[in-house]
Amino acid sequence: MSKKHLVTTKTPLRITFTGGGTDLPDYYTKNGPGAVVSAAINSYIYISVSKHFYPDELRISYSLTENAIKNINDIKHPTIREALRLLDIESGIQIVSITEIPSKGTGLGSSSSFLVGLLNALHAWKGELASPKQLAEEAVYIEREVLKEKGGKQDQYMAAYGGINLMEFMKNGEVCVKPIPISTKLRKELESNLIMFYTGNERSSSAIHEKQALGIGKNIDKYDRMREIAYQTADVITKGEWPLLGKLFHENWLLKKQLSSEITNNVIDTYYSKALAAGALGGKLIGAGGSGFMLFNVVPEKRKAVASALNLQEHSFEIETQGSRVIYVE
Repeated sequence: MSKKHLVTTKTPLRITFTGGGTDLPDYYTKNGPGAVVSAAINSYIYISVSKHFYPDELRISYSLTENAIKNINDIKHPTIREALRLLDIESGIQIVSITEIPSKGTGLGSSSSFLVGLLNALHAWKGELASPKQLAEEAVYIEREVLKEKGGKQDQYMAAYGGINLMEFMKNGEVCVKPIPISTKLRKELESNLIMFYTGNERSSSAIHEKQALGIGKNIDKYDRMREIAYQTADVITKGEWPLLGKLFHENWLLKKQLSSEITNNVIDTYYSKALAAGALGGKLIGAGGSGFMLFNVVPEKRKAVASALNLQEHSFEIETQGSRVIYVE
């Protein structure tokens, strides 16, 4: 093992288009495959890992700083603790994170992006090269198996692979990542037909997923339809049929709202209605639900009208073609 002095990784966040929820094991293990279409965006989490001056200590800095840690069991941040344990790193290391967007409860998969970026940095620090598949599988293992956090698998795979993907979640737990073929021209068109706003609130996705999972049995027909919408979405993106994409967004959102009382609320519904009235063709709340970012399909001529109607903080973005990557090694 050849440890480095300093490693920094750059890992994208993601936006989900359609099919979200069919990546929950309570659905795909019995009724699979699940299918989700998502895209990585150019908003990132940066993780730096470096050698610690004190070889018997750990120092970790995120929204809090944990200093002079002598034992990984004493680390408060659960995913950092378990990532170090998985890679058999006990001490002599410093970890620092920087995020471009609030790192919890915004619906952009930030928790999984953080973990994928951390695993990538730790592997690189040890002199190891980890593939996107390995990074995603390790992140899923930590979040779902070790920490028992409720949720799906799309976030980990999107963070690791990047791009625009149709992801299939098989009954046996395997994940098939299928990049959606799209030219640079069409990708730019897609970006110009999407607009995203921050509602100003955060929430626990695990809590929402836990309640949502309890109702899967009585909503199988809705999940089945959302899976079909995901396959249609992939086809529509390939062809550049943006008005139809808006209709698929809208149908998917109407279905998803029925899955749990936690997914939407009066505030979100009001924003959605205002956006449609101003010219949006369809949209959704990104992520598990409750709050965070809203995404709309809007023809370029209507962008200003929708933004004015909502009066929310707009977040401009482009689609990121790469997943988590090492950007500095010393």
